[in-house]
Amino acid sequence: MSRGSHSLTSLLLAATLASSLAGIGCADHHAVAVRVYDPYYTDYHVWNGDEVVYYNRWAAETHRDEHRDFRKLNKEEQKEYWTWRHNHGDRDHDGDHDHH
Repeated sequence: MSRGSHSLTSLLLAATLASSLAGIGCADHHAVAVRVYDPYYTDYHVWNGDEVVYYNRWAAETHRDEHRDFRKLNKEEQKEYWTWRHNHGDRDHDGDHDHH
């Protein structure tokens, strides 16, 4: 194999690897929705991109870090979020609950 074709092969391999890694990042962005149980209102929410929008809005309104994982909030903060969330629409609930 000539030096030129070896360089071209290496370049193509690097481009393919970079594309694969970029695809992994995109896959995380479009992660599968997860059902999350709200113990305070005894219902489920679908935690997807829409719920993240609500969570970020709540975090901004209450001066919290929107990048902090919901699961890392203490129980009182989680309760505060769910109370706020129930006062801001329920179109993202999955229907497995009674409205309060």
